[in-house]
Amino acid sequence: MTLTAFILCIVASVLELDITYAFQLLISRPIIAGPIFGLITGDVMAGVQVGIFAELLFSDVSPLGGIIPPNGIVATVLPLILYHQGVALYFGFFVGVLAAILYSLLDTYLRKARSPWLVFLEKEVDRKPTVINRIIFGALLQSFLMAFVFISVAAWISSQLMLWLTPYLTYKLHVAFLLAYTAVPWIGLAALLPAFRLKAR
Repeated sequence: MTLTAFILCIVASVLELDITYAFQLLISRPIIAGPIFGLITGDVMAGVQVGIFAELLFSDVSPLGGIIPPNGIVATVLPLILYHQGVALYFGFFVGVLAAILYSLLDTYLRKARSPWLVFLEKEVDRKPTVINRIIFGALLQSFLMAFVFISVAAWISSQLMLWLTPYLTYKLHVAFLLAYTAVPWIGLAALLPAFRLKAR
């Protein structure tokens, strides 16, 4: 893994905390995180493009109830890591979307697994309120490490796989993925239009 990819993994893991665990300043939104990642890779326009596309693609999925939407940070950072390593952006984007869905499934599983532990921690806080800061720090650190490990492993596996596969990909496959990539914002806008229509009425 290159130094730039390593820095991207760290920054992405910090920004991932903004989704639910800390800050909540909306810097975890792909449209904001994308340019930040692009600035680190040296290609802000690629970051802006991926950020806008990921934002539009996941704009109609809300984290309501037990629904954990695909992770926008993962969907934004992985394409830029791959792009920085020479993989076409239109291939990297769909790898990022797949990884974002896998991350949301992993997050759902881990949240369910942590439920009994949260009951124990609640009793600990009731018994000794001064441990609350240590518990919060531990939870933030755990979330950061989970995101960092997932993004790092996904980046390494997908970069190795894509760099190995790229010479074997046909011209038609390149065209198909490029067309699918350029259709993403239109799919996102099509999903948003009904929402605007309902609000207008």
